[in-house]
Amino acid sequence: MRKLKLLLVAASLISLLSACEPKPEPPTPVIDTSVEPTDAKQAAYNTEVNKLIDELYMAQLERSPEMLTILGIKQDYDKWDDRSEEYAAQTQLLYQEHLRRVQDIDSSELVGETALSYQLFKQYLQDEIDDYKWRYHSYPVEQMDGLQSHVPSLLINQHTVTSEEDALAYVARLYGVPGLFEQLLAQLKKREELDIIIPKFIIPLVISDSQSLLTGVPFEEADQDSTLFADFKTKLLALDLDDEREQKLLDAAALALTEHVAPAYEKLIAYLQQLENKADNHAGVWKLPDGAQFYQSTLHFHTSTDLTAEQIHEIGLQEVARIHTEMRQVMLKTGFTGSLREFFQFMREDPRFYYPNTDEGRAAYLQEATALIDNMKSRLDELFITQPKADLKVKAVEPFREKTAGKAFYEAPSLDGSRPGTYYANLYQMSNMPSYQMEGLAYHEGIPGHHMQLAIAQELESLPLFRRLGDYTAYIEGWGLYSELLPKEIGLYQDPYSDFGRLAMELWRAARLVVDTGLHEKRWPRERAIAYLAENTPNALNDAERAIDRYVVMPGQATSYKIGMIKLLELREKAKQALGEKFDIKAFHDVILTHGALPLNVLETQVDSFIEQNQK
Repeated sequence: MRKLKLLLVAASLISLLSACEPKPEPPTPVIDTSVEPTDAKQAAYNTEVNKLIDELYMAQLERSPEMLTILGIKQDYDKWDDRSEEYAAQTQLLYQEHLRRVQDIDSSELVGETALSYQLFKQYLQDEIDDYKWRYHSYPVEQMDGLQSHVPSLLINQHTVTSEEDALAYVARLYGVPGLFEQLLAQLKKREELDIIIPKFIIPLVISDSQSLLTGVPFEEADQDSTLFADFKTKLLALDLDDEREQKLLDAAALALTEHVAPAYEKLIAYLQQLENKADNHAGVWKLPDGAQFYQSTLHFHTSTDLTAEQIHEIGLQEVARIHTEMRQVMLKTGFTGSLREFFQFMREDPRFYYPNTDEGRAAYLQEATALIDNMKSRLDELFITQPKADLKVKAVEPFREKTAGKAFYEAPSLDGSRPGTYYANLYQMSNMPSYQMEGLAYHEGIPGHHMQLAIAQELESLPLFRRLGDYTAYIEGWGLYSELLPKEIGLYQDPYSDFGRLAMELWRAARLVVDTGLHEKRWPRERAIAYLAENTPNALNDAERAIDRYVVMPGQATSYKIGMIKLLELREKAKQALGEKFDIKAFHDVILTHGALPLNVLETQVDSFIEQNQK
């Protein structure tokens, strides 16, 4: 299952996208989600279909203990997902059976949101079935979300401990790591046979992640506890158990870590050291079997369009040029008289734009990021009708993965509201987190970005669960990038340096279109892609290096941001032109946010329906 996964600005891109479109497919049917059943019989049938979709989806979720934990459901809380070949084959059969059951539905009797749910669920199942042939075209260990870091991340961030049973389940998961890693090694060896091997330059990052977990108590005599032992101890002590029971659980965790977790990671490290001798430094997936076809499938998945790699590359080049022009205008407002490239260098080097690389500097960054989000919360009524109930917190990326993780990301709240949404800021090197980009990052990852979008989606209790957890990348990341621009339209980014930071972040996403397609389609070496980012953006060199390594292991994902934003701006302008004085930005945002995540073509049909309803 795939991971439950301005007018002037828009004008040139709308025409460019239109020029780039391949031969159009049959139009997506417009579904008016406001339509209600005409009689009791139809209403009952629609209710029955919604229940069936939820039943089928829950049957899939229940096969993933890890996903249940992420959702805050304490079922199979002591288990890891099954990553065996047998499980993958069984899952494929399950999808096929579910698709057959969905195809038996009389879709002519479906209306409103149920009709849309049917359309989306059927396509979701078909996509999963079609993607089975690409099941080996991935890197199970990598620096972004490889299994070596996923294990501690899930235990620390999602495995809550509110009872002794939860603590026992935590220990059981520690004991289960060797079995999990045996399946991981089997998957890695299968890919090795197929010559699907992670690039050589990524392997040291994975090894470093793994080794960092094996330092501190109980692995060695040290002043500090190891990452996992510290987490377990903190959670256990909060239970206020009697001293004897508490000590027994601590001892059990220590034993599991030293006798089970450590050997599993050491075995993985040894294998990766051997694999490093066989790996090459080719960065793109073009090197994989049927690599070109696979890359096009990732672009289709992440953008929900049929744009080719060449078309996306060209959009990127044009967007980089446009944003450079806007940056020069902002640069003049600061009084800087040199070239844009000289201004980039100035922004990289002037200490006024960076917090100290100290604990105090990190604390100050988190405090300011929280203040920005709090201020934006006070402005939401200007832009939104529906707002999330779940809270949002700002947190630094944990030490065990901060060396290799991305600079910022968002984690959705649990379904039951017991865990808030989280905006993670990577503060490992403060030189990678300039203050002039702080506003844009907070708006993208927090409010009005991913938290508005994903928390609201989870709270749409009238929709089937699969829609509340939908993962259409261009919709999700397109909204995140759109959310960086939106605050400017209500008067924020008053500091020209901060506005330059907003443009710098948009530029980064435009440049991604160039380098992602460069790496995976045009066979650029890693060094050329890094040089492109370093020469065309104000970001630090090590920021560019880390970003390129991300695009290497997540082909196509980075293209979703700009393609999604372009489409959102196009749809907003379409609605503005059609509705004139009747256009309401808050009502438009409600259309975008209150149907869950959608493919871009389906999102457009919802906006078309919104326009039609408001023209009456």
